[in-house]
Amino acid sequence: MPSEPSTSGIVTDENSGERQIPESVRADGTTRKAIKIRPGYRPPEDVELYKNRTAESFRNRGKGGVIGAEGLKEQKPQETLSASSNKNAKRREARKKAAKSNQDPAAAGDEAPKETNTTKTEEAIDPEVEKEKKARNLKKKLKQAKDLKSKKDGGESLLPEQIAKVIKINELVRELEALGFDSEGEPKSNSAEAAKEG
Repeated sequence: MPSEPSTSGIVTDENSGERQIPESVRADGTTRKAIKIRPGYRPPEDVELYKNRTAESFRNRGKGGVIGAEGLKEQKPQETLSASSNKNAKRREARKKAAKSNQDPAAAGDEAPKETNTTKTEEAIDPEVEKEKKARNLKKKLKQAKDLKSKKDGGESLLPEQIAKVIKINELVRELEALGFDSEGEPKSNSAEAAKEG
């Protein structure tokens, strides 16, 4: 018993597995012979076209609705989740429990002390530490810019990005001063005391 014909007209015999284009009658009344198809051959008409969802949504942009929503309607919900999505789901649940335990410690039970300790350490970031960290970063950029300036003064040619870094030296110094550090990246109070002693 032959199967349904494909787009190109190929019919597969379910018993023998042979593929062929069956004989047909032309418009002038003559008959076309049946054509056997070798195993594994797929005519271009039967090859599915790759559909790029982004390009498809771009073509359909004037037809109204939400852009990209067509692809969401076509997709079926996944029944099995990947390992990373399972891990992320567990993390979200842990965060929700931590948030609940921060609001109502009695509802969380045994997990409340562990969760509150970790969240307190994350929240209690010292602004002084942040200030020093930013100052270190600025000091590093300033050092690079000064090195580039000395190269430029020595006669070397610099790239446009390097020239831009050299131009920003004064700006970096101002940012350091705004944080309470001198142009060398040292806290101003220590350098002021050193100046008074000397």
